This record gives sequence, structure tokens and C-alpha cells, in this order.
Amino acid sequence: MQTRKKYIFITFFASWLLLFFFGGDQIRRLAFLSRKKATVLKNWPRWTDRSLLKSFADPEELQSDGGHHKQSAKARRESRINIYKHSRCRMETCFDFSRCEKHGFKVFVYPMEREDPVSESYLKIITSIEESRYYTSNPEEACLFILNIDTLDRDHLSIQYVHNINDKIQGFPLWNDGRNHLIFNLYSGTWPNYTEDLGFDIGQAILAKASFYVENFRPGFDISIPLFSKEHPQKGGERGWLYQNSVPPKKKYMLAFKGKRYLTGIGSDTRNALHHIHNGKEIISLTTCKHGKDWEKHKDTRCDKDNLDYEKFDYQELLHNSTFCIIPRGRRLGSFRFLEALQAACIPVLLSNGWELPFSEVIDWSKSAIVGDERLLLQIPSTVRCIHSDKILAFQQQTQFLWEAYFSSVEKIVQTTLEIIKDRLFLRESRPKFLWNTLPGGLLALPEYSTHLGDFPFYHLQHGSSPSGKFTAFIRAVSPVVSLSQPILKLIQAVSRSQHCAQILVLWSCEKPPPPRGRWPQTAVPLTVIHGRRKVSDRFFPYSAIGTDAVLSLDEHTSLSTSEVDFAFVVWRSFPDRIVGFPMRSHFWDSSQSQWGYTSKWTNEFSMVLTAAAFYHRYYHSLFTNYLPASLRSLIDQLSNCEDILMNFLVSAVTKLPPIKVTQKKQHQEAAPQQMSRSAAVSSGNLHFSQRQDCLNRFAAWFGYMPLVHSQLRLDPVLFKDQVSVLRKKYRHLEKP
Repeated sequence: MQTRKKYIFITFFASWLLLFFFGGDQIRRLAFLSRKKATVLKNWPRWTDRSLLKSFADPEELQSDGGHHKQSAKARRESRINIYKHSRCRMETCFDFSRCEKHGFKVFVYPMEREDPVSESYLKIITSIEESRYYTSNPEEACLFILNIDTLDRDHLSIQYVHNINDKIQGFPLWNDGRNHLIFNLYSGTWPNYTEDLGFDIGQAILAKASFYVENFRPGFDISIPLFSKEHPQKGGERGWLYQNSVPPKKKYMLAFKGKRYLTGIGSDTRNALHHIHNGKEIISLTTCKHGKDWEKHKDTRCDKDNLDYEKFDYQELLHNSTFCIIPRGRRLGSFRFLEALQAACIPVLLSNGWELPFSEVIDWSKSAIVGDERLLLQIPSTVRCIHSDKILAFQQQTQFLWEAYFSSVEKIVQTTLEIIKDRLFLRESRPKFLWNTLPGGLLALPEYSTHLGDFPFYHLQHGSSPSGKFTAFIRAVSPVVSLSQPILKLIQAVSRSQHCAQILVLWSCEKPPPPRGRWPQTAVPLTVIHGRRKVSDRFFPYSAIGTDAVLSLDEHTSLSTSEVDFAFVVWRSFPDRIVGFPMRSHFWDSSQSQWGYTSKWTNEFSMVLTAAAFYHRYYHSLFTNYLPASLRSLIDQLSNCEDILMNFLVSAVTKLPPIKVTQKKQHQEAAPQQMSRSAAVSSGNLHFSQRQDCLNRFAAWFGYMPLVHSQLRLDPVLFKDQVSVLRKKYRHLEKP
């Protein structure tokens, strides 16, 4: 019995020793936390050489451990739980996928009510959605819902703050605790802590928010958007400031900042410290505390000098002449300066710890921005000095691409938000990240067409590949075939003799039926007749019968030789992303009429190549039909005109480049619409011309800018018109009369 007691005692003693050695630290912590702190924190040491050292922060500030605006971790957690009751929401748990199965990705906007105040910025968002290809006015078809209540500014001190949102949304029969809803927000919280509280329960809604804090961001569900001002354009937007002759990449100032300095409250620490890196030479860091009503009451000893230095530099000049721009946090994490720096090709240096960067789900910001740490501000100058010129230029180019692809207008910000959500819903048709971060960008690379890089016209040169070596001739016929000498039959014979022709498709858009198979010319390649709807937009429909990358678009009255076709196709294979063809036209700004003008004069400068005889990639059929709004396609169908101008607008908007003209024997004449009566034959040319000029201005209004680019380049075969034997020339028939 005693032996048994002895073993029990030894076992208990050994367990106690193990607990003391391995769990003693936790026990001491529990004991420490259970007692009330009876003593105050020990003061910071008072150094003897304190007067000689320039302090980064006041001792009182260090003693207070961050000031009154800092929150404890527990307080932040409780605040987060109150703000986001559905913090575990993901697409799989808080989104009803079944609503998107029948009608696809459709977006419904709640009808606007007169008594509800709506800001200019929110109205731009609503307009962008209603003009998009995803909009539906039928809630039964909708996959995603947008509130008609302005939720952009949720600072209750703001005049644009909308009260009683909870009561309003609970009365919406479609609300369903926010399921399948998207809420936009730019400003949340208010003084002094500026939390992310929106003042109402968002339920299971997706939040598209600016200044998103990483701790509150729900990955794969929420979307971080940029903070933009009320002056941000709804469409188009200004181009970036980087031009081809903007070399060398290093500018007058290496690092620059000019902005407000907050004397107290959240966001003041970083901006108060910026003066430490200012040297007045290559680093310009200027702040002013002269803002707000009571700034003089709170000003410190630096304010007067800072205000004087602040006026010595112009902000726009700094943007133009700085290689890197510091983007510190403000009261909130985001800043207007972020988009301003992107546009100016001033590489952003971000000092905003915990900020979920805009569209970070798809954009690789490591290629265009420097993400710094607010606590390591003094290391920023040495960090940016180490970046090589080649990388600086690459960063600058990427800022311009991102600005123009996703941020230059409210419409692009909204479109990017919707496309990200759509990619989540249809994973099999989602874009790879490469498409989002490479020209022309995710918005112009439709996953419905393909997700394979080689199927698009933009990436051949980057990957050292070439498009397919054959083309499809696509001829639009609007007149009945009554004679064997009609131009369309001669055209078919000339095109079919090309060594690069794979097939000929005839789009029959005539009221009378097409001739029987025996009336068509005998060709060495397949000839197929497709029945159209007698609409001009049909010629750019993505027909499944088109089996080659290249499409040779032709009108029935076009006259081309086999040599012309062969040479144009060879040129197109070197420029598969552009329109390559024969008849050219141009645009100009008519200052007397304050509008764009259209001209068909035969000059050395042009900006359009008509699709009456032109090569382009078949992807543009999909982009024309699925990307452009139905209203533009309805316009050209109503006029039976301008479809070729619209295609030139689209391709130039995608490539930012002009079309390419090649050698042509015979000048092309535009044909007037066939539907016009004889009594109008005299004025048909003038009417046709005036319609095209009107189209030019309408298209520019929809795009928000003029995408067409002028060029003086014409490509001819080697030895073309040279005084040598014709037998030495590959395309000898181009010079025959």
C-alpha cells in the first residue's frame, strides 16, 4: 500500500514540475491579467543628450502610446463585429448562384425616387450600370441588384449622409438580407476614429468600398475600389501623361509630396513625419496645416514655416516632374492622390498600412507601385534610389496602362467591379490574371470568346507566335445576282485564287433569295451563303462558320486583284491586332462647328480604313457584338450606315494605334445605301456623307473621347514602282493597268 502511495506521489510531483516548466509562462500571464494594475507605466528614460538629438516624436506622444485616436485590439474586434455581422461571407455562402443560371449576368437598379437625394458621383455610378451590356429593367432576370439609395458618403457629419437606411431597405421586397446585392461606398465613419461603420446593416451584400481595411475585407467577396472625386468623369477620361518621348524615365525630382498635414487625430502621425525626408533638392515633401476652420487654434511651431514653403511649389508641376509620388494615408486609408499619381506616371509610393489596394484581386500592384511602411518612412528615399532606370520606365508604363484601362472614368471603375463579380460566378469563363495586367486589359478581353491567350490578336508579338496562315473572305451582298458580269462574282473569283484563302462566306442581306448553287462561280475553296437579317450590324456578328483568325471583310462592289489580297494578308500577319486594308478616310476637328468632321479626301493622312476591303482579327466580331451597347448597334441599323466607322473606333480604342493602309490599284468609291428611292438619288451622296459625320460625333460621345489615331504610313511591296524589271517583283500584278 505504501509503495502504491509512493508511486502516486512521485507521479503527481513530476506532473507539477512539467506544468511549471512548460506552462509557467501562461500561468504567470493569467495571474498578471487577473490583478488590477496598481502601478502606472514606467516613464521613458530622460537622456542626457536629449537637447542634441532631433526627436522623431514628442515624449508625451510616446508616453500616451499613440494618442486618444488609437483603439485597442479588443475594441477593433468589437467594432468589426458590429459593422460586419456577416464577416464570414463568401460567394459560396452569401450569394445565390441560381439567380444567374437562366438569364446570365444581369444587373437590376432599383428605380430612383424623387424624394431620395442622390449625389453626382452616385448618379454617375447608376448611369454607368444602366448603359452597360449587363443592365436589365426586369428584376426577375437579375443576378445582381443595386440600391437606389446613395450609400457613397456614410460620414454622419456630411450633408450627403442619408438617414434611416435600415428602415428603407427592410421595406424592399427584393432585399433578402442583402443577398445578391452590391453596395458602393467611398467614405465611412467620422471623427475622431473614422471606423468603417456604414451606419446600417449591409447583411449579406457585397461591399465595393474605398479605403478598405485589410482586417474588414472579405477576400473573394468584397471589392476594394479607388477613392475618386466628384469631378471624376463619367466616361472616357483624360489620357495618361506619359508620352513616347518622355525619356529619360528619371525626372527632375526623385520623390515628391504636397498636401495637408493633420495636427491631431487619426492619420496625423505619417503626415507629421514627412518633413524629415524633405531636402529641397531631389526630395520635395511639403505639408500645410492651413485647412479647416480651427487650424490656428491647434497649430504648432512648424506651421508658419511649412505654410510658406508650401506655396513655393505648384502641385501640378510636381506631378509632371517627379519620378515617385508619396501617397500617405489621410483620415482614411485611401487618397485622391493615388489616381492623380497613376495618371501622371508618377510611381506611387504607398504609406497606408493595412490598405487593401483597389481591385487587388486581379491587379498586380507590384509592377506599378511601391508599397512602403508608415513606420519606416526614413528608409523610403534609399529604397527608391536603388531602383534601376529600366524598372522605373516599366513601372511608369504600367501606371499608364492601369489608369487608362480601369481608373480614368467612373464607368471603367464600375465595369471593372462588375467584371470581377462575373468572373467569380462563371469560373470556367473567367479571365486569367495575365489578361488583367497586360494591354489592352481585362475589360477588352472577353472570356466568352476565349480564355486562351493565343486566340486573341494582342499577344502574338509578346509570345513570339503568329496567327493562322489562312483567312476567311466575308462578303456582304445586298443586291440580287442577275448577271454573270456582276462585281460580286468577279470578286469571288479573284479572292478564291489567293493561296491564303481558306473559305468564302457570303452574307446574304437581300430581300430576294440567293441564286442556286450552280449560279455561283466555281472556286477551289468552299463557298457558303449565310442568311442575314438585312441589318448592317450583321456583318460583324461572331458567326461560328468563321474558322480562321483573319477575316477579309468585303462589300459586293469592291474590286480587288489576287495580288492585292495576298500582299494585304501578309502585312496583316505582322499586325494582327490592327485593321489592314485599302480604302482610307479621316477625321478632323471643325473649330467653326465645335464638332468632329469626316472627310473622304485622298490625302497622305488618314485615321480609318473602311471595312469594304480590309483584314482584321475575328475577335473583333465578338467585341463588336458583345462589348458595344445595343443602342449603338441599333443606330447603325437604323441608318444602314456607319458600321465601318464604329469598327474603326472600337479597334483604335483597344489598340491605341491607327489602322494600316496598303497598296491599292483602284480608288474605292463609297456606295450609297441601296434602299434609297430614285427621287432622292441626287442628294443621296450628301445625305450619306452627313450621316457619317453625325455618326462620328455620336460615337465620340459614347466613348467619352476620340479614339481614332492619325497616320501617314502606307505599306508597299519591295520594289513597288521601282525602275526594274517586273519579273523581279513578287506582286507584279499590282502595277499592271
